[in-house]
Amino acid sequence: MLEIKNLTKVYDDGTRALEDVSFSVKEGEFLVVIGLSGSGKSTLLRCINRLIEPTDGQIVWDGEDVTAAESTDLRKISRRIGMIFQHFNLVRRSSVFTNVLAGRLGYVNTWPTLIHRFPREDRDMAVRALERVGLTEQAHKRASELSGGQQQRVGIARALMQQPSIILADEPVASLDPVLAHTILGYLERLNREEGMTIICSLHYLDLVQRYATQVIGLRSGRLVYTGSREDIQNMTDEQFKEIYGEEAERVTGPLTGGQQKDGE
Repeated sequence: MLEIKNLTKVYDDGTRALEDVSFSVKEGEFLVVIGLSGSGKSTLLRCINRLIEPTDGQIVWDGEDVTAAESTDLRKISRRIGMIFQHFNLVRRSSVFTNVLAGRLGYVNTWPTLIHRFPREDRDMAVRALERVGLTEQAHKRASELSGGQQQRVGIARALMQQPSIILADEPVASLDPVLAHTILGYLERLNREEGMTIICSLHYLDLVQRYATQVIGLRSGRLVYTGSREDIQNMTDEQFKEIYGEEAERVTGPLTGGQQKDGE
């Protein structure tokens, strides 16, 4: 169980990105976070693994206070939380194989990895991770040579190297076309269904939310304004929709209209 309790984040410039946000995520859920650009989705995900430090509140995972964890304990916690980024966050000049191996950095000694020396078991694990995302034949190409969809699959393989219990996916399909979006989310869905891995994913397309989410939360201006299931999203009222997206937003199949399309937080 992951519990977010009264989470608040205020940036140095005074921006209140999150305001007293509370919700819980059961093990094995596929939770999708929705909301417009600037609503706090990216900040929320990055607070969970403390890539961003919360200003106030608690993040409790399996009874352990993540927000209070010191460096050694935080490292142990963080390596069990995989992260997938909107813009892939790969070392573009390095090989696909090296990028995937980077997922083991939380488990191995730092100095050997600086010259790409990883234990044999980690290299074997990287081969299996690439097999799982269908990229075995691309292993020795530079990451920059791959398409956007392939690069995001590298990101998934890298996250798998952490042997995570939770994967945080921050707008993982925002830069992909609809077909590739379903491919990427399909990989995450299989990890969720077949391995019981908890997925927390921010998305901007309601048709994708309806297809993949088991639970949904909605943010607006840093505040939690909606909680529901996949069925609730399918039956969302116009009032609930406008509470999340604003009075000018219009309901359509696919992306929103009447507001910004991408979450660029």
